Amino acid sequence: MAALTVLTTTDSAEKAEELARGAVEARLAACAQISGPVTSVYHWQNAIETTQEWQVFFKTTEACYATLEAHLTAAHDYDTPEIIAMPVVRGSAAYLSWLAGETSA
Repeated sequence: MAALTVLTTTDSAEKAEELARGAVEARLAACAQISGPVTSVYHWQNAIETTQEWQVFFKTTEACYATLEAHLTAAHDYDTPEIIAMPVVRGSAAYLSWLAGETSA
């Protein structure tokens, strides 16, 4: 089983919690952690923007990724939400077993 950490951002703590809860309830992620606020500086529509955002880190599997991405895209209110998957290179066997058991493709 290949484990992933998937990252997205949003502009409020409430929206971050909605995204986190929705993915965990749908069993697309075993866990979601919310961090923030963070300051993001980025190009958007020919301007440089600076905003506060909250990061949501989803703990999931490769098998769940496509469905999680579709879920986040549908639930997100950004035109182009950040959705980035990073492989988990190593992890404890017990944690990875728990992650696999709590998600479903």
